[in-house]
Amino acid sequence: MSKIRFHKLAALVVLVAFAAWMGTGEFSSVGSAQTSPDEKPAQAEQPKAPLRTVMVVAPPRLDHARAIRVSGQTEADKRATLATRAAGIIAELPVRQGDHIKQGDLVLMLDAEEKAAAAETAKAVLAQRKAEWEATQKLMKAGSVAKLQADGAWSNYQTALSQLQAAEAELSRNQIKAPFDGVVDRVAVELGSSVVQGGEVATILSLDPILAKGEISERDLRYVKIGDEAEVKLVNGEVVTGKVRYISRDATSQTRTFPVEIAIPNADGAIPAGMTAEITVRAKPVDAVMLPRSVVTLSENGDLGIRAIDAASKVVFYPIDLVDDTQKGLVLGGIPAAAQIIIAGQDLVKEGDEVKAEPASEAVLKKLAEDATGTQ
Repeated sequence: MSKIRFHKLAALVVLVAFAAWMGTGEFSSVGSAQTSPDEKPAQAEQPKAPLRTVMVVAPPRLDHARAIRVSGQTEADKRATLATRAAGIIAELPVRQGDHIKQGDLVLMLDAEEKAAAAETAKAVLAQRKAEWEATQKLMKAGSVAKLQADGAWSNYQTALSQLQAAEAELSRNQIKAPFDGVVDRVAVELGSSVVQGGEVATILSLDPILAKGEISERDLRYVKIGDEAEVKLVNGEVVTGKVRYISRDATSQTRTFPVEIAIPNADGAIPAGMTAEITVRAKPVDAVMLPRSVVTLSENGDLGIRAIDAASKVVFYPIDLVDDTQKGLVLGGIPAAAQIIIAGQDLVKEGDEVKAEPASEAVLKKLAEDATGTQ
C-alpha cells in the first residue's frame, strides 16, 4: 500500500515540474528557437551586380543644311498642242519633229487662195479710199468742198480699213504660228492632207528651264521656301541643281502633301521631260552631329532617338530630329551640346540604369571627326 502511494507521489512531482517548465516558454533546448510573430527571419545580404559597361562619345558639332528628299519627275516648263482654226488643205508645213523654233515662226499654212485674194482687194480699196480722203481734205481747206462731204470721205476710208483688217484676220486663221520658243515634239499631220477646224497639228515643248516636280510632306513644308537651292538626281545618275520656283498652298487631298517645282537651267535641252528624278531640297543649316546609323534606337515608348549618360552616369534618352541621311552616317539634330552619347551597348540598357562609361577610342573619334568635316 505504501508502495502504491510512493508511485502516485512521484508522478505528481513529475507533473508539477513539467507544468513549471512549460510556463517558462523556453524550448530552445528542444529543436530550434521559436520566432516571434512580429519578427522577420534574418536574410542573407545579396551581392551587388556589377555595372554594365558602355562606350560613350561627345561627337563634334557641325552646321548642316537640312535635306528634304522627295520623288518626282521632270516636266516641260510650257507645253502647247496647236490646232487649226479653220478647215482646209495643208499648203505649207515647214516644221518637223525635233526642230527648234522661235516665237512667231510659221508652223502650218492652209491653202487660202480666195482669202488671200480678198485681202488683196481690201488693200486696193483701202488705198483708193485713203487717196480720196486726202484729196477731200485739201479741197476742204481751200474752201471748195463742204465739211459734210469731207466727213463722208473719212467714213469711207475707215470702212475700207475695217474691211482689210477683217480680210487679214480671216486669212490669218489659215496660219498657225509658234506661241513661244521651244522644240517641236510631235507633228500629227502631213503636207497636202485635209484638216478640220480644231484638228491637232503639232505639240511644242519649252524645255528651258526644265522643271522637276514632286510633293513634300506637311511636316517638311515649314523648312522650304521659294528660292531655296535643290539637287535633282536623274534616273540616269546625272545630278543637276536648280531652285525652288513654286510651292503649292493647297495640299493634295489623298496624300496631304504639297506640290513643289524646281526650275533647272536646260539651255541645250539635254534633260527631257518625263524622266524620273529624286529631288533634294536644302533648307537652312542647323546645329547637328553626325553619328553611325547603329546608334539610333527606340525608347520604352517607341520613340526614335539615342541614349546617353548624365553627370550621375545614368542612362537618359534624347529624341532626335533627322536632318540628313548621308553615306557616312546620320546627321541628327535635337541633341544637347554636352551629351555623352552611347555608341556601343545602347540596346542593352534602359533609361535610369547606372552604367560604367568608357570613352571611345582615338580611332573612333578620328573617324567621327573626318565624317563631320568631310575629310578623308
